[in-house]
Amino acid sequence: MHLPEHLPLAHLPTPIQAMPRLSDALGVEVLVKRDDLTGSHLSGNKVRKLEFLLARAAHEGATHVVTCGGVQSNHCRATALAAAPLGMKPVLLLRTPHGRPDELPEPPTGNVLLDRLAGATLHLCDPAGYRERTRRMAELARAITAEGGRPFVIPEGGSDALGALGYVRCAAEIAEQLPDALPSSVVVATGSGGTVAGLALGFRALELPVRTVGVAVCDDEATFMGIAADIAAEARTRYGLQAPADEGLRIVDGFQGRGYALSTPDELALLRDTARLDGLVLDPVYTLKAFRALLSLAPSGALGPRVLFVHTGGIFGLFAASDALAPLL
Repeated sequence: MHLPEHLPLAHLPTPIQAMPRLSDALGVEVLVKRDDLTGSHLSGNKVRKLEFLLARAAHEGATHVVTCGGVQSNHCRATALAAAPLGMKPVLLLRTPHGRPDELPEPPTGNVLLDRLAGATLHLCDPAGYRERTRRMAELARAITAEGGRPFVIPEGGSDALGALGYVRCAAEIAEQLPDALPSSVVVATGSGGTVAGLALGFRALELPVRTVGVAVCDDEATFMGIAADIAAEARTRYGLQAPADEGLRIVDGFQGRGYALSTPDELALLRDTARLDGLVLDPVYTLKAFRALLSLAPSGALGPRVLFVHTGGIFGLFAASDALAPLL
């Protein structure tokens, strides 16, 4: 595959780790692709996408990068920390319950602390305003332009055809690491659609019989199948990838629990127990919910005999959940 220019932001390849105790318990071989180890502060799946997105921003001479997410967004944190040393000012639109400054953690914790360390400008909105995030980011970009800057807007999660190329590359990386024992299924959390679409595109472009299973942490199956189809169509047109994202792609929902970034005591107990079983530390927003799906689906054989779980990171958001976790410890 010939892909466009990218920046070397991530520490690659990330390792693939066996989970022997969990595999014995489930009766299915489980491996973990440790994309939580793409870096230290630049950790998680978003960094692979930013390699392509920020390369484009640098090529266009951007002075500012505008993006959006929840208040403890991993994507916003990674964008801020990657953009700052490139000389680009990070501008973040963050969703809080009511869009008020007093809803930011004080003192700052988790990803908000890192956003501020990176010098990001924070703009807040409530959920209704966030539904208009594309328009809101366009307004921020126009204001930057009016002041003489050159903004580059990155969509939520870095999830467009360009950002998804980071996970097209990841599919090829997995194939190189497991040439003689490809997984039957790859399971990954799905919150904006770019990671799961890129993996599906990558495996199909390589003509590999690997099913990509995205676990919805918000929205539903129809929403993410539509997003994946749109990303695939744009990737085919712009980058010559001859592979529809919906072949070999499955989206499962029913594991959203109380909703995006909300947890139950049972979910948090699973997070604790997983750390104690095989030393795997999950985050409550994304990877915990995807892991619950794996535990539910694997014993029935629905994922096949060999499952690869893509750990997309999120440890800084975990620190912001310390109050909820404390009673379980």
